[in-house]
Amino acid sequence: MKLITAIIREAQLDQVREALIEADIKRISVSRVSGHGQQRIEEMYRGQVIVPDLIPKIKIEIAVNEEFVDITIDTIIKSARTDGPDGKVGDGKIFITPLEEVIRIRTGERGGKAI
Repeated sequence: MKLITAIIREAQLDQVREALIEADIKRISVSRVSGHGQQRIEEMYRGQVIVPDLIPKIKIEIAVNEEFVDITIDTIIKSARTDGPDGKVGDGKIFITPLEEVIRIRTGERGGKAI
């Protein structure tokens, strides 16, 4: 089991969510987060150009069994990438971490069945 965490642009959320549903990945958690990396956005505030320290993003978390890891990653990459095949700075990142245990509270199921 793996936990896939993707940080994407806010504007790409609907596109990514719909692509995941088409790939038969329907259980996701979505949070609004802020951060910064290489992407820099300049804004005008009271006539002065400012560069905000933190840029709003979307964090998607998906717990998957091993057979869905590559499908999930490929779907997120294809649907979150902007401006052609090479994408653009600020498209986001995907983190994959091992998931030691999953327990469904309602039934008490554990492991892959709980996902």
